[in-house]
Amino acid sequence: MSVLNFVKAELSGWGKYERVLFPLEILLIVGISFYTGDSKIALVSAVCGISYTILAGKGKISCYLFGLCGTMCYAYLAFVNAFFGNFALYMFYYFPMQIVGIFKWRKHLKKDTREIIKTSLSARERVIFFGLAGVVAFLCALVLRKLGDATPYVDSFTTVFSVLGLLLTIKRCIEQWFVWFAVNILSVVMWVEAYINGSNCLATVIMWGTYVVLAVYFWQAWRREMSVS
Repeated sequence: MSVLNFVKAELSGWGKYERVLFPLEILLIVGISFYTGDSKIALVSAVCGISYTILAGKGKISCYLFGLCGTMCYAYLAFVNAFFGNFALYMFYYFPMQIVGIFKWRKHLKKDTREIIKTSLSARERVIFFGLAGVVAFLCALVLRKLGDATPYVDSFTTVFSVLGLLLTIKRCIEQWFVWFAVNILSVVMWVEAYINGSNCLATVIMWGTYVVLAVYFWQAWRREMSVS
């Protein structure tokens, strides 16, 4: 497929409201970031992160291109704000898994829309995945507290369940949106606290708040699509 045809395929299948609202969300973050003098790295991270989430929600493989850039920027922000769990997550898991996602999704694209084929976990898989993630999150929190993490329990939960969320994303499972909703809520709390304590990261706070809304939106969109198919 040529570059032009790839771009056309990625721009197809968007509803009339999505074509207006999604760009407006990005422009809002850019405007607020410049108005408040926010960190430029935080701005790039936010724009790439929201673009990634929107494209992933639409099932477009180009999401991973934005994911790679956003991952590097967010890892830097996590490190300078002493969120070491998030730093390790993004540098040593998210970055390589973005590349894995490209190759995995290429094998499961619809021929007409070039969007991924959505799936769902079995009841047994849900118990295993979510139960194991809960236990690991608790153990990681104990380690992060020893290391002097700013918010060990929140950082641990967001880190471990983000690992699960990305795994479910690559597996194309609708359950990812439940995970992302919970992770995004806690991440808003974590970054609001950082902002209150003097970190120049308002764009990051808005980014996570936008993620909360997008998680609900795309859960409903995937559920409708899967019920029809």
